[in-house]
Amino acid sequence: MTVPVFGQIDPPQRLLMGPGPVNVHPRVLRAMSADMLGQFDPEMTTYMNETMQLYREVFMTRNRWTFLIDGTARAGIEAALVSLLQPGMTVLIVRAGRFGLLLSEIAERIGADIRTIDLEWGEVASLDTIEAAFREHKPRVFACIHGDTSTTTAQPLEGLGDLCRKYDVLSYVDATATLGGMPVDVDGCGLDIVTAGLQKCMGGPPGSSPVTISDRAAEHIFSRRHVEKGIRGADAEDGYGTRISSNYFDLAMVMDYWSERRLNHHTEATTMLYGARECGRIMLEEGLKNRFNRHRAAGAAMTAGLRALGLEVYGHDAYRMTNVTGVWIPGGVNGEAVRRRMREDFEIEIGTAFGPLAGRIWRIGAMGYNAMKHKVLLTLGALESVLAAEGYATPRGAGVDAALVVWNQVLPEALKD
Repeated sequence: MTVPVFGQIDPPQRLLMGPGPVNVHPRVLRAMSADMLGQFDPEMTTYMNETMQLYREVFMTRNRWTFLIDGTARAGIEAALVSLLQPGMTVLIVRAGRFGLLLSEIAERIGADIRTIDLEWGEVASLDTIEAAFREHKPRVFACIHGDTSTTTAQPLEGLGDLCRKYDVLSYVDATATLGGMPVDVDGCGLDIVTAGLQKCMGGPPGSSPVTISDRAAEHIFSRRHVEKGIRGADAEDGYGTRISSNYFDLAMVMDYWSERRLNHHTEATTMLYGARECGRIMLEEGLKNRFNRHRAAGAAMTAGLRALGLEVYGHDAYRMTNVTGVWIPGGVNGEAVRRRMREDFEIEIGTAFGPLAGRIWRIGAMGYNAMKHKVLLTLGALESVLAAEGYATPRGAGVDAALVVWNQVLPEALKD
């Protein structure tokens, strides 16, 4: 048998302007090259504590339980849901895109009683709609996506916490695509569990999922810690009380690991910890307001540039994510041919779409390390050239010009707020 000898990894220097992942900030890459430490060395536990402190600021919370789940953003989603939900427990899920459907799939595997608010892709649920569903279904848990990259739409979170507390509902929010680019005000919105990832607005690689957990959610999770399967436990008044069905994603055990007790649960992904810590440091050095305004300017400039090219932007301006923009593929244009030319001729990636939007829209991101003026302008200039090569006439230079005007207007105005 001949053993293949592969060459050294040497990926192209591609500008990732799709829905994520994005190019990693060089400082994060440098931090991830640092040497290993023992899991319980004081230097390592100090880095863990510092990371918790940094992400409290990132999540805009005072939650004690703010830490990392080892694994991609989906690991955080699954850890939250498997630790909150039990077989037979009623969960209400907003489904208005691909990732709301993902929440349903995970809840189904847990055996939860799933109720849904089903909307057209790209729509958002109002507080009145959510409250009506609370009255009808009486859920124990409510789950939604903050920014769904499949639709480039952001679900408003204001008032959600108060509503959930009014009906004694625990809230879960997936902020994978928005943390670091749009305000995720955990305490201001009164949210119970929020999870995210590094590979989008945080400007890091996939592989670590920041999470923050309120005291009342932690109490519910800890109540399941020592319950044997099928035996009524601390939540017995709810008719539930089964043990958390996953060992790896058991948040009660993971919290013990991150606590002062340092109870062994797993070996922390040291390199990812270094990267997540540096992502948090970079964000706080920039400042939350500046960070959000930079993403706001990038999104507004991208939207203006696309419209100046004669393209129709997908969705509602009022609920558009600042970091990902959907745009309808013009009639007669081969969407995949455009994406291929963008990669091959300009080394720029833009995204395709899912479900009912597959083959109908492109998704163009500008987030994290890529939410920069020159990267937005380069992307628009390349797209104009490629569209012309595919036979779609666009006003020459109009996209770049419009984006530049908007960037130079939006950012200074935002900084005055």
